[in-house]
Amino acid sequence: MPLPLELVQALVIVAAGIVTGTFFAVAVSVFPVLMTMPPRQYVATQRRLGEGYHPVMPIIVSSVLVGDVLLAVFADGGGLRAVYTVEAALFLAVPLISQYGNLPLNKAIQAADRDGVPDDWADPRPGWRRWHLIRSVFAVVALVLNVLAVAILA
Repeated sequence: MPLPLELVQALVIVAAGIVTGTFFAVAVSVFPVLMTMPPRQYVATQRRLGEGYHPVMPIIVSSVLVGDVLLAVFADGGGLRAVYTVEAALFLAVPLISQYGNLPLNKAIQAADRDGVPDDWADPRPGWRRWHLIRSVFAVVALVLNVLAVAILA
């Protein structure tokens, strides 16, 4: 029995809401605290925070993408199909930014944790925050479109 599209829509909204809520919490609460820490403390804390986020967030982000693609493929009508396609494209930016923006900086943080933070360490926090805010905007816009698609178009 195929999965009803209404259920896929609901799961996509919940998963996109989790991602967006997590990103929001990091942007307004967690990262401002991290910015105040001395480099060694920041490195240790950021690494510990990543231990929880990294195994879970890629799965949730991927579920949003898969759900939006399924909705785009099986949508009734071109308008709804176009909205779900745009949502999938917007949400695709989230893992791409994570992979090519945040992940290289995370690797620098991991290396500093292993090797120690040198005195001339290039602090990745401003760049990490910038990439995080950009992916957060993409996640928020995709979530809003998902909700509007259900509320108005579906």
